Amino acid sequence: MTSFIRGLATDLSPPDWRRRHLPGILKKAAVKTAIMTALLTLLIVGLAFADPNGSATGGAADVVAKTAGSPTLSEVAQDLGHLKVGTNLFFLMMGVALIFFMQAGFAMVETGFCRAKNAAHVVMTNFIIFATGGIAWWAVGFALAFGGFGALGTFGGNAALGGVFEIAKGWGVFGTKGFFLGGNTYDVAVAGMFLFQLVFMDTAGTIVTGAMAERWKFSAFFVFGFFISAFTYPLYANWVWGGGWLAHLGTNLGLGHGVLDFAGSSVVHAVGGFSALAGAVVLGPRLGKFKKDGTPNAIPGHHIPMAIFGTIILVFGWMGFNGMSTLAATDLRFTVIILNTILAACFGGVAGLLTIWKITGKPDPSMSANGMLAGLVAITAPCAFVSPLGAAAIGAIGGVLVVYSVLFVERVLKVDDPVGAVSVHGVNGLWGMIALGLFADGTYGDGFNGVAGAVRGLLYGGGFNQLGAQLIAVVVVAAWSFGVMWVFFTVQDKIMGIRSSEADELAGLDVTEMGLSAYPDFERGGYDGIEGGPGSGKPHTRPAGAPAPVGGEA
Repeated sequence: MTSFIRGLATDLSPPDWRRRHLPGILKKAAVKTAIMTALLTLLIVGLAFADPNGSATGGAADVVAKTAGSPTLSEVAQDLGHLKVGTNLFFLMMGVALIFFMQAGFAMVETGFCRAKNAAHVVMTNFIIFATGGIAWWAVGFALAFGGFGALGTFGGNAALGGVFEIAKGWGVFGTKGFFLGGNTYDVAVAGMFLFQLVFMDTAGTIVTGAMAERWKFSAFFVFGFFISAFTYPLYANWVWGGGWLAHLGTNLGLGHGVLDFAGSSVVHAVGGFSALAGAVVLGPRLGKFKKDGTPNAIPGHHIPMAIFGTIILVFGWMGFNGMSTLAATDLRFTVIILNTILAACFGGVAGLLTIWKITGKPDPSMSANGMLAGLVAITAPCAFVSPLGAAAIGAIGGVLVVYSVLFVERVLKVDDPVGAVSVHGVNGLWGMIALGLFADGTYGDGFNGVAGAVRGLLYGGGFNQLGAQLIAVVVVAAWSFGVMWVFFTVQDKIMGIRSSEADELAGLDVTEMGLSAYPDFERGGYDGIEGGPGSGKPHTRPAGAPAPVGGEA
């Protein structure tokens, strides 16, 4: 024991302990010191140079000036103006993206509401209409619609679009500047306006594809895409949005602010809806749609979840469709516009659901979707001029209206509209125009169409003037769109034929026209209405007198 204690004392004596342990201790201390020094250095650098709230980022040095860092008042104003216009143009381009994405929504809604054997054909019409329409819009359509628009105020005041053909002073008919975007219309502001209006025009053309689906020859559709984009749509757009005669009913005849359509209930939706009606009339119903006594057969769509998802996409895109029609991020009314848009969609969806539920005893998903779309279409014209309460009422009425309109179109007019396009877009486009003349609350619109004062409808003390202008537009857009397109489809049918053959329709247009099947491994089913035809079976049973649970058709 004594020897052990003596040995331990020797091991712990200062010289031996230092020799054995001090190098390791110093090494660890050096490593810790280096780490702490590095962390402290990083902390000091961060405190010295970081700008976490951005208050020190950007300043006089960032203003474009002859003398860097010392801009004059004029140079500051120039830079501020450039920033404002740039912000507005960027805002507009975000709208272009949102509205273009609606193309996917329309494609899914229409494809889902149609049969599987025609899915590729239907989705191709929704896809290619953008390409054909875009070419015609660039060459001719944009110039006819907006060639006389005037100065682009929110985009720097460019007045390149200053040509208009008038039958009398203030009674413009079409624009004359901007063909092929040449000359002084080769401009950043004009390019922004062109793109924004392109996606609106494309929506009108897309609406028609739904009403004429499942029996329309693709070659005939292809020609149609150029015509509506180059002629039918641009001329009416000019009359309302391009400084044409309907817009000037206020200054010329004292009818309120003239015809107002903030984001396109008539310009886009009614034009598309009544063009669709004309096409469906000339084309005729699908084989087996109507019995010999005229009563309709149900032809269910093949993919209701797809259609509902497409509806959700459309609601998303509609925020840009309406909200960014201010053409300026600096016009803060866009928040109210988007709020009104969403409220109308909600009330339209619920109203459509409750209405069809009451009629059939079932909350039909397809009619509920069309109710929501009807609310959106109806609020599109008045969205900037009405209160949230007004938006709720407009959407609810639209949701009810679409259900009864579908019944009327199919059972009274005997028109086959597979997706309910005529009722959703045509009828509710007209309702939206009328609603503006009723519900405009006088909080917005001072100076619109050159008329001083905010816009007031009949229910808010505005009298009949604004409503009168709106009613004129209702008559004009229905007559123009249906009349011109009925003539076009009739002549086209005589020249090239617009309807697919009976054999092709029975087999399905995917294989016969597209050369492929959308679902090659999918066994087609469902009732075609043709005994012994593809997918034939027992007729779809439903309560007597009830509308069919299909995409807007009863």
